[in-house]
Amino acid sequence: MRQPNRIALALTACFLSATFAATAANVATVNGVAIPDSKVDFFLKQVAERGQKDSPELRARIKEELIRNEVLFQEAQKKGVEKSPEVQQRLDMAKQQILVGAYVNDYAKANPVSDADLKKEYDKIKVNFSGKEYKARHILVKTEEEAKAVLADLKKGKKFEDIAKAKSADKGSAVNGGDLGWSTPANYVKEFGEALAKLPKGKISDPVKTQFGYHIIKLDDQREAKGPSFEEVKPELTRELQGQRVQKMVEELRAKAKVE
Repeated sequence: MRQPNRIALALTACFLSATFAATAANVATVNGVAIPDSKVDFFLKQVAERGQKDSPELRARIKEELIRNEVLFQEAQKKGVEKSPEVQQRLDMAKQQILVGAYVNDYAKANPVSDADLKKEYDKIKVNFSGKEYKARHILVKTEEEAKAVLADLKKGKKFEDIAKAKSADKGSAVNGGDLGWSTPANYVKEFGEALAKLPKGKISDPVKTQFGYHIIKLDDQREAKGPSFEEVKPELTRELQGQRVQKMVEELRAKAKVE
């Protein structure tokens, strides 16, 4: 009896192994056209950047979407949709946008912003954190007469917080007894900010007129302004400086281009 050809068996095993590997690498086959797992991975990466987590349910939805897209794509090809001049133009524009985006991303990766540059930029903006912050309360009413009546009640010993809850037109702060939290005078309208900066700690202002009405202001506390730390603003600074570098690169390329 003849022995099996070992070379033939080995080749058969390799063929079956390769066929299985190719099948395993496809998420589905639609009318003979394979949809590779790499497409699922691509979409997973996209949704992960938007905060979604990988899960069997998510993969199932992506798979179904890829199958539907492939079915529609095949049908569009049958109908010759890509022959339309408008469709060709849109395809060209989409290709251009994708390539431009990829080039900019590659440029950003190849030209990262250093910590030294970020700290230098942070030192520039840190000077804006100087000054004082004030923790204030206010009671807002429509007329000067109402404001004077509020002051009279405060002089009689009524609590500022209680009057704010009952009478202040600023309902957002009224629920907290007129509390406005910590802020700088620059964050308020001019008249309010100026009156706040002049007010001694623990004191109550005379009526202050603004575009919103009349305010009675109480200064609870004050402190030196404390801006965000370097680590807190680092991501934002990185995006800003990286954007500036990309913009400079684009302008340099535009200047070199021969435009007729």
